[in-house]
Amino acid sequence: MIHVERPSEEKLLKLNVRSWPIWTKEVSEFPWEYDEPETCYILEGDVIVTPENGDPVSFGKGDLVIFPEGLKCRWKINQAVRKHYRFG
Repeated sequence: MIHVERPSEEKLLKLNVRSWPIWTKEVSEFPWEYDEPETCYILEGDVIVTPENGDPVSFGKGDLVIFPEGLKCRWKINQAVRKHYRFG
């Protein structure tokens, strides 16, 4: 299950999110599989991720998103994405 939340500034500081690497991607659509969990904080963008055999999950700027290990899904980027991310 994909977890999406609107984190407090306190939580972002505790996770040290701003020290994580940044990933960017243009408007596109592609399949993805997670071989380990990923936590990311969306700086810009509008995305819909649809898990295999699951319901679409939307998220965007200001959201903290956690993807579980083993998730197979399809990313649909409607507005270019810029995010901090951390695996494991």
